[in-house]
Amino acid sequence: MSTQDVTESNFVDDVDYVNSTHTQEAQSLGNTRDENESRSTKRKRTSPAWDHFTLQKIDGKMKAICNHCGRKLGGESSNGTKHLLNHVKRCPVIKEQFSTNPNPNASPSVTTYNFDHELGRKKLAQMIILHEYPLSMVEHSGFIDYSNTLCPMFKMVSRTTIRSNILNMYKVEKKNCSQILEKNRSRIAITTDMWTANHQKRGYMTMTTHFIDDSWKLHSRIISFKYVPCPHDDVTLTDTLSSCLSEWNIEDKVSTVTVDNCTTNDAMIPLLKEKFNSNCFILKGKLLHMHCCAHILNLIVKDGLSVIGDNIDKIRDSVAYWLGTPKRYEKFEDTARSLEVTCTKKLSLDCQTRWN
Repeated sequence: MSTQDVTESNFVDDVDYVNSTHTQEAQSLGNTRDENESRSTKRKRTSPAWDHFTLQKIDGKMKAICNHCGRKLGGESSNGTKHLLNHVKRCPVIKEQFSTNPNPNASPSVTTYNFDHELGRKKLAQMIILHEYPLSMVEHSGFIDYSNTLCPMFKMVSRTTIRSNILNMYKVEKKNCSQILEKNRSRIAITTDMWTANHQKRGYMTMTTHFIDDSWKLHSRIISFKYVPCPHDDVTLTDTLSSCLSEWNIEDKVSTVTVDNCTTNDAMIPLLKEKFNSNCFILKGKLLHMHCCAHILNLIVKDGLSVIGDNIDKIRDSVAYWLGTPKRYEKFEDTARSLEVTCTKKLSLDCQTRWN
């Protein structure tokens, strides 16, 4: 072999080596790019928009295809998901499905949410009022942790603040109720009763209005819960009731006043008529006084039970004895089981004002 042939052979080998090196580098770069793309597509997508879209590569670009209508939108990571969420709201197929076959058990649709701190405080106050929770619950560590878990942006208030919020809600609702009573064109029936707090030994009067609106819908609103100083005689009750009617400006709309069947209330009604003009009432007040039917039935039942009053007293004493201590009640249950007596309810003392 000549020197020229050796030189040409070495040159060809060098060219082949260079070409193979470039080919390996290109393949390596291609594999790296594919791995990056694979990682980007396999990366966990947390947006709720991906529940309605599927990623697919079309003409070298990533597209998000709607699972409902098939529309193709930008699916690159730089595009974000806001346009996808907007499409979910406007998708005609989704709207048609919810309008023709609404499913309350289906997963909630994707919607935007704006946090309203004032609304959260209002709902918290309504919950406390509705379920009669103590105001101190807003300072309990467990409730605070639970609220922060649901919405970390909600700033928990103190018991003083929630008390102020509840009082403000009361003022607003009282104003709304006053406007409803003022605009109401029908007569208003009043029911009132006295209630004594056992732990305070103080008497309170509750007054409830009952009326029918223009749509013939019955409404019942408690408009007063006031402390009544002693003595609870006819004059004191009349002053308390008349002041409440004047406060709500409904003295000329009252149809009837329903009270318990007792002598004090019988003496209160004539005094109430003297407080106001007789023309304010129907037939000048002849139909104003109504006796409570439930109280009359209660009196009838008491008279009927008085025939066996001695036996009822023994039963009450026996129930009070077995409920005296937990040990006695456990012994009562054990005895009932040993005698094979079925006990589906617990022992309880009756209430004379709730004879049913």
